[in-house]
Amino acid sequence: MDISVVIPLFNEEESLPELFSWIKRVMDENRFTYEVFFVNDGSTDHSWQVIEQLQTENPDVVHGIKFRRNYGKSPALFCGFARVQGDVVITMDADLQDSPDEIPALYRMITEEGYDLVSGYKQKRYDPISKTLPTKLFNATARRVSGIKNLHDFNCGLKAYRKEVVKHIEVYGEMHRYIPYLAKNAGFTKIGEKAVQHQARKFGKSKFMGWNRFVNGYLDLLSLWFLDSFGLKPMHVFGFVGTLMFLLGLVAVVLLAIGKILGKLWITDSPYFYLALTMMILGTQLFVAGFLGELISRNAPERNNYQIEKQF
Repeated sequence: MDISVVIPLFNEEESLPELFSWIKRVMDENRFTYEVFFVNDGSTDHSWQVIEQLQTENPDVVHGIKFRRNYGKSPALFCGFARVQGDVVITMDADLQDSPDEIPALYRMITEEGYDLVSGYKQKRYDPISKTLPTKLFNATARRVSGIKNLHDFNCGLKAYRKEVVKHIEVYGEMHRYIPYLAKNAGFTKIGEKAVQHQARKFGKSKFMGWNRFVNGYLDLLSLWFLDSFGLKPMHVFGFVGTLMFLLGLVAVVLLAIGKILGKLWITDSPYFYLALTMMILGTQLFVAGFLGELISRNAPERNNYQIEKQF
């Protein structure tokens, strides 16, 4: 199979028929063999009924996954990635702001130019400034932390992947923003970008607030950086900092003890004694935290366990 399309969605009943018709037209014109996965992330409208109707009309092409409740975009992508069979995997949003006309070019960049991942870049956006300004700040930070300097839009929903990429990365929490970073950490380093057309939203309203997304994205980025650097070796950071603080506190106590012997002063008369004691206590706690983190990282339970009500 040439292409698998994964579409996470939440309350997009009005957009789905037009989106699938658009995808079908593009695929047929280019003679691609394909499948489309609609992942219904706990929608409260009639999105699932629309997906069932599309599947009835296109049983060999349309597949659906229905969550019992809203989990988020990352879990939706994770479950979609687990089932795809196409050589190239395309992800896009369900709100018609991503154009299926971009699929053939993205496909060729993967199959002919040898990219592992190609991310869309919406140069001209139709979003309000409350969304675009945080996005620019977020992308600048992500480029610096991840080291992927050639990407301007990490969070663009329109992306293309070699199938091996989506089968070797774990998208959980809200890490969908950092799939290029996850791919790089997994050893897939040929990451490219393609300028894509951004459509104005036709139905409904955005499900994400700009500043809230920026704050959450920043915290997720710090988490991913730490996991990449120390996730398998937490003792290296906690143990080092804890040992350093403990030794500094111990040296300070020894110096105060020497001062008492030479100057006949009470140690507890000096505020430095309490600072040194606090450093020793904190150092011990950090060391223990590192040890516990080491144990947890070696016995981590499954993170991606979602309640799926229906699927076909």
